[in-house]
Amino acid sequence: MDLLTLFGFAAVSFMLLCYALEERSPWYVFGFAVACALSGVYAVLQGALPFGLVEGVFTAVALRRWRRRTRPA
Repeated sequence: MDLLTLFGFAAVSFMLLCYALEERSPWYVFGFAVACALSGVYAVLQGALPFGLVEGVFTAVALRRWRRRTRPA
């Protein structure tokens, strides 16, 4: 397994973990956004630009959800 593949595996694993735990804390939603960004970087480095762009959209959506959850009522 090369370093790029290991990076992608770690990014996607982190994304899955944060997604599974995001009901516990808004910080898991933020972690999901970070993991989406990392997955997007992996996709671009691997040459899958469309996937990287979609991950960028997922990052923006997750950051918006995080901001809404951390805003005072």
